[in-house]
Amino acid sequence: MKIENFKTNTFQEDVLQSSTPVLVDFWAPWCTHCRVLSPMLEVFAKTADNIRIGKVNIDEEPELAKQFGIMSIPTVLYIKDGVVKEKKTAPQDLEELEDMIS
Repeated sequence: MKIENFKTNTFQEDVLQSSTPVLVDFWAPWCTHCRVLSPMLEVFAKTADNIRIGKVNIDEEPELAKQFGIMSIPTVLYIKDGVVKEKKTAPQDLEELEDMIS
């Protein structure tokens, strides 16, 4: 599954109104921990079924970071039926991502 890039102007439709649960990674290009998480998300995207995975660059989409109270990055949200079900800052391994959606 391909990792998507979410933008403010389509977030409502792409994520909050999605019929499929969505895992959203809030990140920035200058963030070292974000660069560590990125390959892990790529692996996760290949194995995760029935879930969309995407990223929000907080430098380009600061309104979304503010809307969801993102205070540090990377922060990953699990959103299902338009509601944040789980929020995790700097997940360390695939197991933590899997736990978020179970």
